Amino acid sequence: MKLIILSGRSGSGKSVALQALEDLGFYCVDNLPAKLLPALAHHFEASALHKKVALCIDARNEADDIESFAESVEDLSTSLNSIEIVYLDAQNDVLLQRYSSTRRKHPLSTVTVSLVEAIDKESALLAPIHQLATLQIDTTQLSVQSLRQLIQERVANVTHQDMTLLIQSFGFKFGLPRDADFVFDVRCLPNPFWDPSLRGYTGVDKPVQDFLSAEPDVIEMYDDIREFIERWIDRFAASNRSYITVAIGCTGGQHRSVYLVELLTKAFYSRFNNIQKRHRELENEM
Repeated sequence: MKLIILSGRSGSGKSVALQALEDLGFYCVDNLPAKLLPALAHHFEASALHKKVALCIDARNEADDIESFAESVEDLSTSLNSIEIVYLDAQNDVLLQRYSSTRRKHPLSTVTVSLVEAIDKESALLAPIHQLATLQIDTTQLSVQSLRQLIQERVANVTHQDMTLLIQSFGFKFGLPRDADFVFDVRCLPNPFWDPSLRGYTGVDKPVQDFLSAEPDVIEMYDDIREFIERWIDRFAASNRSYITVAIGCTGGQHRSVYLVELLTKAFYSRFNNIQKRHRELENEM
């Protein structure tokens, strides 16, 4: 089992890092009581379900529990295949600025402890974890996107995150898909619905496919959509997008959009490890 323990001062980006690991397939637990670390780690080690686990331990723990952290890690290191402690931090003025912009309450601030004092107190409280860190990341000058990429490459050892591409057909008369990132309207194309011999078929059936493949406008529309996806998809993947949904719509979602989704899915099948297709209106009929 690969175990990642995240820690660091509040405002340094622990939530961003944990979310990045979750997107990479890690089972993530936030705000774990430090004294539960050994039991939970052994539980995951014995389970065949989760082989990549990330646990976040922060200043909301009791001081005594954090002080015993070193002993717990030493014991776990002898039994686990891989354990890494990642400590995130940033300069004090940056942490102050981040808290001022979000207006969130620091976990250690009270009516008698100011924000500045809480930040300093947190450094002392987390010192036992900080000293054991196998990787320290200064997020002072990192954007959210840069931090996610750094976690992906240095912590998860992933140089390229597989993005899920969903291509789906739909009918405009039933409404737009709510999760679509791109919507292409193909209602201008010749409609097999007006041919009585084709009306009972759909875009997955050969008679409709033969009809549409013979229409120059259909081929031109297909080429334009395919080229658009080819041109821009890598840039979305580079920005750490986990999902992209491309929706193709015709009037009823039975013929033209279905046919184009079938073509586009085949065109990108070898390029993506995780490509999915959906025919919304055909599935709703089942």
